[in-house]
Amino acid sequence: MTQPAAKSKRQTRRRRARGSLVLIASLFIVSATIRFGEGVGLAFAAAGKDAPEAKTCVPDEDGMALLRAVQERERKVTEREGALADRRQSLDIVEKRVQDRLAALVAAEKELANTVTFADKAAEQDVQRLVTVYEAMKPKEAAPLFEAMSPDFAAGFLGRMRPESAAAIMASLNPDFAYSISAIVAGRNARAPTN
Repeated sequence: MTQPAAKSKRQTRRRRARGSLVLIASLFIVSATIRFGEGVGLAFAAAGKDAPEAKTCVPDEDGMALLRAVQERERKVTEREGALADRRQSLDIVEKRVQDRLAALVAAEKELANTVTFADKAAEQDVQRLVTVYEAMKPKEAAPLFEAMSPDFAAGFLGRMRPESAAAIMASLNPDFAYSISAIVAGRNARAPTN
């Protein structure tokens, strides 16, 4: 055999083998389609016969009671939140008023402290002027004025005077009155700590 004739025989065999394969594959596909079609039809037929009737959803009493309880609880929580918000707002208003009043009180306290300081300075200046006046007076003229004062008050003036002026006035005083003034002046620092 020649080469071209051998080639031709091989090609013929291959064509036949391909044709056989195509035929077998086609038969498989047709069989599967028939079976699938029958199964679907049977399934639809069975579904139509055995399918349960559609039921309407009816809630049970326990579920409804639970739902009502949850809704009531939610309503109460909402009311409580509203009440707390109102109370917080009221507290904020009160806190603002308290802060305003406290600021006013602090301002008034500062003003009062300034007034007291001014009054103390003025009183100190007045007392210092009187001390200067009493020191300038003759001891015999000043003595009756001091005897008219209470011993505490007189001791205050004499304690501020120069020692020479105070001594001259004390010498002109009644001895009992001079003694009481001396006791007051000496006792002022008796209770002061020594250490």
